[in-house]
Amino acid sequence: MSIGFYVGHQLTKDGSTLLGGFGHEPSSHWIDIVPRQRHPAGSTMKVGVTENANIPGRLIDIPQAPYTNKYISSTYSEFEGFPPPLTNGGLNEHGVAGRDIWSPSRPELVDMTPTPQQGPNYSDLARIAMERAKTAREAVEIIGDLINTYGYSTYGGNSHLFADKDEGWVVIEYAGGQGLWAAERLGPDEVRVSYPGYIHNFPVDFKNNENYMGSDNIVEFARRQGWWNPATDHPDYLNLQDVYGEPFPGEGVSKREDHFTAMRIPTEREAELMSLVPVGLEDMLALVRDPRWSNDRAGYGQVAHIRPNVPNELQTLWLAVTGAVTTPYVPIPIATNPYAVPPEFLQHRYMTKYSDSAFLSANYAPQEATRYAVREFKRLMYFTSEHPEYFLNYVTGAIECFEQRLISERKGLEENYVRLLQNHQYDEATQLISANVHQRLLESLWLGIELTNTVETETRRLFGIRMPKDTRNPGETTPPWSQEMTAETIDELVTCYDPRLDIYPRPFGIYHQCCNQGTYGKKG
Repeated sequence: MSIGFYVGHQLTKDGSTLLGGFGHEPSSHWIDIVPRQRHPAGSTMKVGVTENANIPGRLIDIPQAPYTNKYISSTYSEFEGFPPPLTNGGLNEHGVAGRDIWSPSRPELVDMTPTPQQGPNYSDLARIAMERAKTAREAVEIIGDLINTYGYSTYGGNSHLFADKDEGWVVIEYAGGQGLWAAERLGPDEVRVSYPGYIHNFPVDFKNNENYMGSDNIVEFARRQGWWNPATDHPDYLNLQDVYGEPFPGEGVSKREDHFTAMRIPTEREAELMSLVPVGLEDMLALVRDPRWSNDRAGYGQVAHIRPNVPNELQTLWLAVTGAVTTPYVPIPIATNPYAVPPEFLQHRYMTKYSDSAFLSANYAPQEATRYAVREFKRLMYFTSEHPEYFLNYVTGAIECFEQRLISERKGLEENYVRLLQNHQYDEATQLISANVHQRLLESLWLGIELTNTVETETRRLFGIRMPKDTRNPGETTPPWSQEMTAETIDELVTCYDPRLDIYPRPFGIYHQCCNQGTYGKKG
């Protein structure tokens, strides 16, 4: 499960395209800046899923492109038994941003998925799009060609959102092993929230409409299955959400009983997003951070700020290494050297797949010895979630004070970068950006540690540390703190959301006074 927000450039304050969101993964996460690469003739890459996936499959080799793009990504280690490492997209050197969002296919399609299945999985598609696409439209064409040629390995249906400075695209990949996929263009005057990803009315003659793409069988297969009948349904289009998908999970769910699920109605979230028009970068940062969905399930936070009049090297991904509700964003331009990411923000063994099955390789000991940024910000989330009415506004205020400083320094930093390029000082220009990213990432970590120390101290002083309840079976002697720690129900979700705190969506920066005055539980 994931969430994605698209805002076209005609609806933003500065004429940029904005694409934000995150993925839901029970996994370790880290930052990767993958360099541009050249690959020898005959190079291949392995794609698909193994026999251990929920819908078993087999891995296959497909040809690698001669050249692959540089891109920035949040990388993670586990989802549904798919082979790690995984990615949901990010931002590449051509200013193409990508988001991966779940989109459940109707049960009949899931049931007819062959085993073993084969073809690229959702992460393979996102990675290859980042590696090869020069536009959002081309990202969809690449995904479509891959599915048409090699098939598609699924966990039950998925989607992607892509954007560049001109437009966006949503593409849905359906379960079933039939090679079904469809895509819809999002114009510069549109917004889209994928939560889950969806397409409604899709023209029957889509091949003659530049705003749509799809597999050759996307219409005919629905007719053959009896899921769409041109004689009784609308003859010119089919509603793909009704025909191939499932009802939005939030439909009919009480916000009071299950607020997290009730939020998953994309059209309601789109109305909220439209109420923010013209949308600024700060609005999108606050929206992705919104505690209604940013919680322990949020693996990271990303906002791609794709501007029309800057060099591609300055297109920027604002990235929070784990859930943005208690993690600062740091702007990472494409110009950043891959080695600028501090080891604290790279892979560690906390929540990493297979890390409990063997000892650490000495090759990774220095990297593992550093403070893991994800773990530090998770600590802040866990402490804050215990008493959000007391601490969340304070934490948010401190984080957004820090981010506002980063926003304020962008203009001067980028002017200096361009000046160095004009003087043909290319290495110096790259070093300027890279040093800034390295330092700001470390500063964000120090801020997180400072906030955690403050919230922990106040929690101990005012409330004490709540200990787990006993869940053992009769006859077992294991104490509560040594029992299974895995959440089994939605009621066990770690979240900082409290409906008494504010009305969401809320403006960026409204808690600054809480931070400056060191006050808790009140809006500044």
